[in-house]
Amino acid sequence: MGKYFGTDGARGRANDTLTLDMAVKIGQYLGSYYSKQRHAKILIGKDTRLSSDMFEMALAAGAASCGANVYLLGVCPTPAVSYLIQKDHFDCGIMVSASHNPFYDNGIKLFNSDGCKMEEQLQLEIEKYIDGEIEVSVAKEEHIGIVKHWEEGLELYVSWLKSIVPMDLTGMKIALDLANGSATSCAAETIASLGATVEVIHSAPNGLNINTKCGSTHPEELQEFMRKNDFHVGFAFDGDADRLIAVDEDGNLIDGDYIMYICGKYMKEKGVLHDNVVVTTVMSNLGLYRALEKQGINYTQTAVGDKYVFECMKEHGYSVGGEQSGHIIFYEHANTGDGLLSALKLLEIMVHTKKSLKELSEDVFIYPQLLVNTKVKDKHKALEDKGLLALVKQVEEELGCDGRILVRPSGTEPLVRVMVEAKTEALCHEYVYRVIDFITEKSL
Repeated sequence: MGKYFGTDGARGRANDTLTLDMAVKIGQYLGSYYSKQRHAKILIGKDTRLSSDMFEMALAAGAASCGANVYLLGVCPTPAVSYLIQKDHFDCGIMVSASHNPFYDNGIKLFNSDGCKMEEQLQLEIEKYIDGEIEVSVAKEEHIGIVKHWEEGLELYVSWLKSIVPMDLTGMKIALDLANGSATSCAAETIASLGATVEVIHSAPNGLNINTKCGSTHPEELQEFMRKNDFHVGFAFDGDADRLIAVDEDGNLIDGDYIMYICGKYMKEKGVLHDNVVVTTVMSNLGLYRALEKQGINYTQTAVGDKYVFECMKEHGYSVGGEQSGHIIFYEHANTGDGLLSALKLLEIMVHTKKSLKELSEDVFIYPQLLVNTKVKDKHKALEDKGLLALVKQVEEELGCDGRILVRPSGTEPLVRVMVEAKTEALCHEYVYRVIDFITEKSL
């Protein structure tokens, strides 16, 4: 990770740690880098937060000033940018979004010409330009680029989604929580066009209400909506619509672990689960692994982050993978998580199996889980402490097959995260605090 770019682009508080000047310079560097022989072709999408217009314009102006022709997609899901880069042969793409963060944050995510996350080396060069360590030359005369709105881009994305899962949803009632974010651009229309009756909540973005007590990170209102009304299924998206959390007909939460199980099992039955493997992160629940084992499905674990899930899938050609948080990747179709694609895949399975989401997920027992963060002086030294390692080993032995413990450093703060899964919440609490108390008493 660099100075400004983390695992998921450059992110920070708008006009504070993420500035207009940074956006202009990111645009300029990309415009210059890709416009060596001809006008580069750069695609920009955005979510609905207040500062997204400002950053979109800054990026576009920067890129055009250095020779790129810029196409503005407007408000759209992040995966739409990834798909359209490949479909229409863009040199690169940019998504302005801070995903599930509050409205006052924003982010700039970069994609290469394959629709994958931008290479780290190029991002490090952009950082040097931001810091004034290198220079780029602006375009002159006829070499200056243009900026135009690309009206039909989103329609191409929606048509592609419907071509992947052609089905008739007539008779189905579906509730959607659009998080006042990117999903407002196309989710309801896409599902309704397949014949379903669709009702939406949190679909009136005003620049300030994205992710506020709604969407995949706060699905409680959708759960309540499902309990009070008669729907077959509910779907909650995050701010930039690359994550999905589902809710069954009784209002129960169906998170990414359930979704991976349902899709993995269905793909195995259809004979399309490559190498019989589902890709998870270390944060997936033990209950998912037990359920996969019962179905004779293998799994592999990566570090936390959809970036690592995708790298593993790409290396081995695995079919499906994702995170508990609802980032699900279908490698045959996409290079990134796509909430709308995940929703359509679940609907396809419901239609073909004639089963409800509750029935499809009933084989999974999600173990109670407790995650507690504790401050430490040096997170890496703390995790090498012999006494702590011995205690963690002891907890592992006591839990045996009926639970697990995971102790890891925070990626960005001086914290150690202690997570335990066990058969009961009381056991989770007991084991987590046995480790937390040890760390506190030893002042690690």
